Amino acid sequence: MKTTNNINTLLLALLCLTASTVFLSNQVHASKWDATMTPAEVEATLDKKFAEGKYSPKGADSCLMCHKKSEKVMDLFNGVHGAIDSSKSPMAGLQCEACHGPLGTHNRGGKEPMITFGPDSSLAADKQNSVCMSCHNDDKRMTWESSHHANADVACASCHSVHTANDPVLSKQTEMDVCTSCHTKQKADMNKRTSHPMKWDQMTCSDCHNAHGSLSDADLVQPTVNETCYSCHAEKRGPKLWEHAPVTENCANCHNPHGSVNDAMLKTRAPQLCQQCHAGDGHTSSAYLGNTDMGSTVNGNAFTGGRSCLNCHSQVHGSNHPSGKLLQR
Repeated sequence: MKTTNNINTLLLALLCLTASTVFLSNQVHASKWDATMTPAEVEATLDKKFAEGKYSPKGADSCLMCHKKSEKVMDLFNGVHGAIDSSKSPMAGLQCEACHGPLGTHNRGGKEPMITFGPDSSLAADKQNSVCMSCHNDDKRMTWESSHHANADVACASCHSVHTANDPVLSKQTEMDVCTSCHTKQKADMNKRTSHPMKWDQMTCSDCHNAHGSLSDADLVQPTVNETCYSCHAEKRGPKLWEHAPVTENCANCHNPHGSVNDAMLKTRAPQLCQQCHAGDGHTSSAYLGNTDMGSTVNGNAFTGGRSCLNCHSQVHGSNHPSGKLLQR
C-alpha cells in the first residue's frame, strides 16, 4: 500500500514538473506583451506609437543594449538588411525601428509592443506585410494584392528570412524546401515516377510561378499555361498543319506538371486518357483495331499493348505531314 502511494506521489510530481516546464518554455518564446494584451490591443497600441513617432535618437544602439545576446538578432548584420554601407538598407535610416516601429518606452521593461514578424506574431499578415511593402512596393510585386499568397493571408516572413546572410527562398538549392513546407501535395507529386527535375534543384518553383502574383492563372510567370511550358518545350509550340485541340488549349489537360505515376507526367494512362474525349469515336469505343488474338490475352491488342493509342497516333502534339490529319505521321 505504501509503495503504491509513493508511486502515485512520484507520478504527480513528474506531472507538475512537466506542466511547469511547458508553461515556462511557452513564456520564454512568447512576447511579453502577448501575455497581457489581445491582438487588437497590440495593434491599437502600435498605431498610437506610430502617430506619436517617438523614435530612439541612438537607433540600433538602443535595441542592441538588450538584444545583442541573441544570435538571431545579430545575424541581421550578415545580410543586406543590416548592411551599414548601403543606402538602400534600413540601417541607412531608422535602422531597427524602420521595420519594428518606434521604440517609444519599449526599452523601459520591454512590455510595450513592437512589430514582430512570423508565425508567432500577434499582428495580422496584412499588417506585417505592409511594413515590407513600404520598401518593396515595385513592379515585381505590383500584383501582390491579388496573388494567391496574399489571399491566403501569407506573411512575407513566412517565406523570407531577413535576419540571415542568405535568404533560403532566394537560393535555387533551398527554394524548394521553403515552398514545399506548405505545398505538400506538390512535394509528393515531384517525388513520383515522372516529374520535372525539381527534387534535384535543376528546376525551382519560381521558374514557372511568381510567388508575388501575376496576371495569369496559378500566378504563372507567363500569360498562359502553354506559354509557360513553351519557354522550355519550344518544339511543342507550333503552329502545326494538323493541330490537336486539347494540346493547343492547355498542356495541363493531359499532363500534371508537378509529377505523375504515369509516363510523361500524364494524368491518366492511355487509352483511358484518350477516351475521356474520344469515347464514342469509331474503333475507340471497342478494342478491335490491331488485335493480335482478339484480346484474349493481356496486351493482346493495340489498345493495351505498348503505347496504346500512341502505337498509331504518335504525333499527339500535332503533325506537319500532309497526310497527318489523324496525327499518325
